[in-house]
Amino acid sequence: MTPVIAIVGAGPAGVYAADILRTRVPGVQIDLFEKLPAPYGLVRYGVSPDHPRIKKIQDALHEVLEHPGIRLLCNVEIGADISIAELRAAYDAVIISTGADQDAALGIPGENLPGSFGGADFVAWYDGHPDAPREWPLEAESVAVIGAGNVALDVARMLITHAQDLAHTDIPDHVERAFAQNPVKDLHLLIRRGPADVRFSPLELRELGSRRDVDVIVDPAELVLDEHAERMIAQFSQRRTIVRTLTEWAAIDPATRTASRRIHLHFYQQPARVLGEERVTGIEMERTRPDELGRIAGIGELIHHEVGAVYRTIGYRSSPVPGAPFDEAAGRVPNVGGRVLDADGSPLPGLYATGWIRRGPVGLIGSTKSDAAETVESLIEDLSTKARVDPESSARVRERLTGVVEWDGWLRIDAAERQLGAERGRERTKIVDREDLLDYATDRTSTAEHAR
Repeated sequence: MTPVIAIVGAGPAGVYAADILRTRVPGVQIDLFEKLPAPYGLVRYGVSPDHPRIKKIQDALHEVLEHPGIRLLCNVEIGADISIAELRAAYDAVIISTGADQDAALGIPGENLPGSFGGADFVAWYDGHPDAPREWPLEAESVAVIGAGNVALDVARMLITHAQDLAHTDIPDHVERAFAQNPVKDLHLLIRRGPADVRFSPLELRELGSRRDVDVIVDPAELVLDEHAERMIAQFSQRRTIVRTLTEWAAIDPATRTASRRIHLHFYQQPARVLGEERVTGIEMERTRPDELGRIAGIGELIHHEVGAVYRTIGYRSSPVPGAPFDEAAGRVPNVGGRVLDADGSPLPGLYATGWIRRGPVGLIGSTKSDAAETVESLIEDLSTKARVDPESSARVRERLTGVVEWDGWLRIDAAERQLGAERGRERTKIVDREDLLDYATDRTSTAEHAR
């Protein structure tokens, strides 16, 4: 009997799992459920508009979803439209792949003051997530971004880039208008560790230095390398490249820095307190120092940066999926080899996890392929001993769902976005409003009507 599998989450992790399943299990039928009206998850709603190279991953995901053995079912929310228990009863296996959508907390005083923002919320806004607010208070001339990973670079780059330099991207109209009014002059990128221990990719770091009318300022004194840093750059070519780039920026003659916007990179500083009463007026950082193994500790010396906004980009965490176990401390679904575990640590029959909700938000988008492969191996192994469900049960699930956006509906949305983009001389302009997305999916409106 041909197995029927449900996957919850149509981002890269879910699509990769579907692709591996269809190649490993001949004839398998896969229903791919997605809460939003559009697929692709992190690629669509978590990659900066000025990164079309990474957004091209969407083309590869598109090819997978075209396969006749995969049914795309968007606009279906687990816990509202259908439960995990119902899916487990109707499918031979269920894979959870809902990713990570929340900001990790700093845990410092003042973190929740007005003007202190989570990086995930900001990314969702500028990427046109249907559930993000339409307005964003870009009001500060001086801002701080806390973090040492690529999300911190994305947030910093988007905040400091002039709006006209984003005009060729798929940026939503309301976001472009907001960036056109952005008064920022100075951005402080605050990093807890030293230059040899950041988690930036070299390419994304260099992009900071390629922004028009933006100077990057690095203090040469913060680039002095200890024994640990020397070992790191000797062992890892990427870290060597990063330090080389920073050294080049530190050597620039200050007299040549005439840009209207500036990025200041600060190393060996960890957040101690967000300052302000009614809203953010600054941030207090504590100087850090590494030991011989590179472990960081505060030394009690405090540094004050006057800023009007703080962006926290120290990592993501997953949201619980209703009806599935969740480890609040770890921020992910408990599992072994992708098999989801119950409260006693025993595998729940037919329930699996892959991607960031399985292992935490680490690694690049492509790294979820190996993660999906391990989960699928566990699933295939279990199928050989598991009793199969009635093959008509999944059909009954689909029949009772309403408002579902299937593959043809997504293609209509895609075509509408491309038409809107062509009118502006770009590849696409993203449609943001959920009702607009649903209207296009069901052919209830036209692109011309939307544009008016």
